[in-house]
Amino acid sequence: MDIGTKIKQLRLTNDLTLEELASRSELTKGFLSQVERNLTSPSISSLEDILEALGTNLASFFKEEGKEQVVFGKEDFFVSEQEGYTIEWIVPNAQKNEMEPILLTLEGNGISQTIDPHRGQEFGYVLKGDICLVMGKETYRLKAKETFYLNAAPSHYLKNPSRKEAKVLWITMPPMF
Repeated sequence: MDIGTKIKQLRLTNDLTLEELASRSELTKGFLSQVERNLTSPSISSLEDILEALGTNLASFFKEEGKEQVVFGKEDFFVSEQEGYTIEWIVPNAQKNEMEPILLTLEGNGISQTIDPHRGQEFGYVLKGDICLVMGKETYRLKAKETFYLNAAPSHYLKNPSRKEAKVLWITMPPMF
């Protein structure tokens, strides 16, 4: 970690001159200049004074910003096999996000779990095969490359009316699975 550069960035972000930071931290302008240019390293005590003057602390200063994972592969997926269907969570820990995509594979004549009424929205895209979306007393038949969209739906589930496997990309907002 480049401490001096990070201190300089914080100083500039706070719109402070070296003189202002020196006054607030009770350190000399020359010392702070050397720290920012990585010519010297501050003691822990001096660093605490600098960071306090910059409105932060040691823990925040040294906290590494974790890169958010953007691309996910098969090795990241979590799979749950149930009787008649398999759910693949294709974005791990999606429950903490605003939407949750899953890949649902329905075996021949398979039926998914029933989703109870909820606030939110759902979207599905049939990747392979035929499915029936059952909502209350209504049944909607979909084939590959067709979609469904539900807004605050009643209880519903998907079933595969054929003997061939069906696959659906199913996205819920907020996360449900």
